[in-house]
Amino acid sequence: MINLNCEFAEKLLVNFILDQKEKTGAESMVFGLSGGLDSTVSAYLLKEALGKNILALILPYGDWTKNDMEDALMVAKELNLNYEIYSLDKLALGYFEDMQVEDRLRQGNFVSRLRSNVVFDFSKKLKAIVAGSSNKTELLMGYGTWYGDLAASFYLLGDLYKTQVRLLAKYLGVPDRILSKVPTAGLWPGQTDEGEMGITYEELDKILYLLVDKRKTVEEVISEGFADKNVRRVAQQVFASAFKRKIPTIPKLSQRTIGADFLYLKEYRPKDSKTE
Repeated sequence: MINLNCEFAEKLLVNFILDQKEKTGAESMVFGLSGGLDSTVSAYLLKEALGKNILALILPYGDWTKNDMEDALMVAKELNLNYEIYSLDKLALGYFEDMQVEDRLRQGNFVSRLRSNVVFDFSKKLKAIVAGSSNKTELLMGYGTWYGDLAASFYLLGDLYKTQVRLLAKYLGVPDRILSKVPTAGLWPGQTDEGEMGITYEELDKILYLLVDKRKTVEEVISEGFADKNVRRVAQQVFASAFKRKIPTIPKLSQRTIGADFLYLKEYRPKDSKTE
């Protein structure tokens, strides 16, 4: 397991939330509360930082997400959060029927993007910014829907591996009911993260840590006792999903191209000439 100074992480992330609110000028923050580990940890940190100035959106889809919705409600009530519940069944099923969409991956991606649409609609309504819950493992593996659950103003847990999120969750006092859940995106019946990726988070995080944080080669990681096929598959997936971690590619025509030469930080503010 990769270690984590949970006390330091909590303080840093709470201060990060406050900093983002100040720099963006947002009045509040919204986020999707799925009842899973990552969104629950995000809820605890957002509540600590902002109190009542957050809105948790619980957006179930399908009968198989009933338990997840109950868990999300439990967290919302335990933390005394403002929350809204909206079922995506009518929107999603109507589209699937009209367009004859039967492929479950297409359906899952569509539902994920529906959730994102609802969250961002509320952000507009409330003049809020969207707190994303994707962790470092998911971001490196591209395990998320582009412009779906990966759409956010910031990734609060984006520099924490899944196993580190679990450590932080225990430190924060997240209920055992959440800690013991099998990780799943809840996009179709029986879907699990580890089953879909074909590797446990425990092993995956160790491989990613060596490849990314320690900058070891594939051969060096294999030499530490990890299965050849697992290391190579993980390395290939990190490479293949790079597009999800970048803004869309822009062909360069001018002297200053967004993403290439024009690299101001997002909190950059032009100076008011009247105050100079």
